Amino acid sequence: MNPIRKLAFVVNADKDGAARLARELVAVAEQAKVKLKQTSRFPLPRGWLKGWDACCVIGGDGTLLGVARESAREQVPIIGVNRGSLGFLTTFSADEARADFAALLGGAFRVTHRAMLDCSTGPGLHDLALNDVLIKDEVNSRLVRLEVFADGELVTDYICDGLIVSTPTGSTAYNLSAGGPILHPDSQVIALTPICPHTLSNRSIILDENVRLRVSNRADESRLLVAMDGQRNLRVSAHSSVEISIAKLRLPLAQRPDYSHFSVVRSKLGWSGGFAGKK
Repeated sequence: MNPIRKLAFVVNADKDGAARLARELVAVAEQAKVKLKQTSRFPLPRGWLKGWDACCVIGGDGTLLGVARESAREQVPIIGVNRGSLGFLTTFSADEARADFAALLGGAFRVTHRAMLDCSTGPGLHDLALNDVLIKDEVNSRLVRLEVFADGELVTDYICDGLIVSTPTGSTAYNLSAGGPILHPDSQVIALTPICPHTLSNRSIILDENVRLRVSNRADESRLLVAMDGQRNLRVSAHSSVEISIAKLRLPLAQRPDYSHFSVVRSKLGWSGGFAGKK
């Protein structure tokens, strides 16, 4: 990749060691004569990344999700440095960032483009999600009855605690916790995973990424809440539907040249039978 000459930092100061690590990386960037700016505010305001070469996010996956929409709109790659817990999106550890940051500034990284979801709940009610869209009742204790259509064809109706519509990137987030499948981030699909369905045969459904979904509320006494990446909510009027499709915009995410998705999954989820890597 081209060298980074203008770098923005987003630092979650609430994460242990994030501020100290930011100071170390800023010093490396200053030595390389890179133009810098920094904020601890996220989600980012519209236009904050316009004209910048890359954005270094120091925190957890939640911090990165707060930057994702602006990054996608401006097509500015995110360098995610993990100071949270699992960190599937913040793919650089603190030690890797310290060791490799000068090389990263010189262009020693590759960019992958992650699919995002475009969700609308009515005129003017529109948002993007990198991980998932969660559809549930406004009152947490209530069941929902949802009718799902794919390209106008009825898929099924669900009686459940909620429905997760997930990208491949988001498959290791709420989707995984709800019993959904792990999807490779390059797979061109969408996953539908019901939460605690009342029909035992209701399981995750995998659909082509070109599909256009429509989810309707079939319980007259309830109102739906639509959560975008667990951070932002869209409300749905009593008789409106939720429209979901893959967005035209994709998130540019910086990774090490030797990045391995399966290596990350094995490490983060503690997978090991004692034979991995042996011949």
